[in-house]
Amino acid sequence: MSISYRKARIKTAPFSRRLLSIAATGIILLVVLMLTKEKLRIMQINYSLDFKNLKLPPQNKLSIFLQNRNLMKPMNSDLYPNLADNHIIIVLYVHNRPQYLQISINSLSRVSGIEETLLIISHDGYFKEMNKIIESIKFCQVKQIFAPFSPHIYPTRFPGSSKFDCKSKEDPSKMTCKGNPDQYGSFRSPKIVSLKHHWWWMMNTVWDGLKETSDNNYSRNILFIEEDHFIYPNAYRNLHLLIELKNEKCPHCYAVNLAPANVLSRGEEWDSLIAEKIGNIGYSFNRTVWRKIHKKAREFCLFDEYNWDITMWAAVYPSFGGPVYTLRAPRTSAVHFGECGLHQGQGGKTACVYNGGLDFEVKEIDRVANIDSEWGVFVREQGKDEGYKNGFKGWGGWGDVRDRQLCLDFSKMYRD
Repeated sequence: MSISYRKARIKTAPFSRRLLSIAATGIILLVVLMLTKEKLRIMQINYSLDFKNLKLPPQNKLSIFLQNRNLMKPMNSDLYPNLADNHIIIVLYVHNRPQYLQISINSLSRVSGIEETLLIISHDGYFKEMNKIIESIKFCQVKQIFAPFSPHIYPTRFPGSSKFDCKSKEDPSKMTCKGNPDQYGSFRSPKIVSLKHHWWWMMNTVWDGLKETSDNNYSRNILFIEEDHFIYPNAYRNLHLLIELKNEKCPHCYAVNLAPANVLSRGEEWDSLIAEKIGNIGYSFNRTVWRKIHKKAREFCLFDEYNWDITMWAAVYPSFGGPVYTLRAPRTSAVHFGECGLHQGQGGKTACVYNGGLDFEVKEIDRVANIDSEWGVFVREQGKDEGYKNGFKGWGGWGDVRDRQLCLDFSKMYRD
C-alpha cells in the first residue's frame, strides 16, 4: 500500500505543478489587468484634459433660459438712470441660503453711496426664494446672473449627478462607473464642487462676459462679497479711499480688503493701514490683477481642493513669484456672520447664525469713512510658516477629470 501510495504521488506531482503554474499565471494576469486598468484610470486623470478646445456640457432648457437671462439689463435703471462716474461695481456671490441673503441685503441697503453703483448678484443655480429677495431690492441698480452650468440645474447628469457616477471609496464598480477619485480616494460630490465651479464661472463672466463690466465700459476695481457677509455703512466710502491710497501707500499690493484676513478679527484699531495676505471677505482688485489670475487657470483648475479661496492661497498666489499683499483699514468694514458652510442655512428663522442673531454692533465710527490719508502702512510679513506651506496638496474633493475640464472651459468661454 505504501509503495502504491508513493507511486501515485509521483505520478500526480507533474499535474499538481501544472495546476500551480496555471494558477500562478492566472493570478499574474489578473494583477497585470488590474494594474493596467489603474494605469488607464490614472492616464485619464492626467492626460485626457483638453486645454485648447471648448467642451462645455450640452445645455438643458433651464440652462439656456438662465444664460439668456444673464443678458438682461439691470433692474431699477429707471430709479437710478445714471451711475456715479467713479462708481465701483459690487458683486455678491450667493448660494441657496435665503436667510443669510436677507441679512446681507439689509446691511447693503444702509451702505452710504450704494445708490451710486451697480450690484451684481451671482447665483449658483436658480432658487425662487433667493430670486424673490433680490427682486425686492429698490436701493440701487441690480443685475442678476445665474451659473448656467451649475450642478444644481443638472439633476440627472454631469455637472450634476447621474446613476452611473462613482459614489464612494468602497464602490465595487469603481472601474466601470464614471468618475475619478481625488488624492484621498473619494469621488466627487456635486454639492461640494459647485462652490469652486461657481466662483470661477462668476469671475470669468464678470470680468470678460458682461456688457456692464466689459473692458470698453468699465476700467476700475470690482468688489466681491458673499451672502454671509454683513457690510458696514461706511464700507463703500472706505473702499474708495483704500483704492485711492493703494497706488501711493502700497504700490506692490494686488488688492484692497474691507476686512482682515483673519475672519475672527475686527481689526487692530491702530492709526495705520495694514498690508497683509489677501482675505476672502470684501476683496477688491482691478482687471490687471484678474488677467494675472486668469493666466493661472491651470493652477486653479488642476489643484485637488474644492474650496476656491484655499486654491487661490495654496496654488495660484504662490505661482505669482512673490508675496501677494492686500491693503486694508485697521478697523473692519465687513464681517462674516454665518455658522454653516456650503448650501446650508435655509431653514428656520434663526438657522445657522451665531447665537441665533448677529453678534456685533454698528458704532458711529462704522457709519462714516474712518481712514486717514496721512496714515502709514504696517506690513504684516508673510512668513514661510504662515498659511499653506510648500508641498500642501489640498484637502481633495476635486479629482474628477470632468470637473477639471469644466473649470478649464470656463476659462475659455469668452476668449478667442
